[in-house]
Amino acid sequence: MKYHIIERDSFQVIGIKREFSCGAEDAGIPGIPEFWGEATENGIVNQLVQLTNGQIKGLLGITENFNAEKNVVDYWIATEYSGDVPDGFMSYDIPAAKWVVFEVKGKVPSAIINAWKQIYSEWFPSNGYEPAKIAPIEAYIDSDLDSPNSYNEIWVAIK
Repeated sequence: MKYHIIERDSFQVIGIKREFSCGAEDAGIPGIPEFWGEATENGIVNQLVQLTNGQIKGLLGITENFNAEKNVVDYWIATEYSGDVPDGFMSYDIPAAKWVVFEVKGKVPSAIINAWKQIYSEWFPSNGYEPAKIAPIEAYIDSDLDSPNSYNEIWVAIK
């Protein structure tokens, strides 16, 4: 599993978010692929691609604000963006942190799901780090997510 560690100042992302019920632990969150489909169809994805102006290139999937009592989580479709928040979008501030950035190669979503399993079952137990209490980021860098060679990233804040 290829990765590198970087430190970043705080940064802003903009996008749209929706609350989802959490599903089975190893199958991802039900409804997220449909959310991406809607955002693609209504032009949000194209708008976000055009607005990207930060260090992370590509679209971002961010899961945050988990509520264990209700078993729900907020999911963002976003991009890193510096500037005033355009109409129709919300902003979310990511705090300064040390990040481990994992390379994910393969068809989405299976490659992303498998990478998450490997991160928590292999990488964290074999390293001296713990995940920080900052929302992790899935960075969809490649425009062809169905390709077996698709390159994307998972960013996890560490302490």
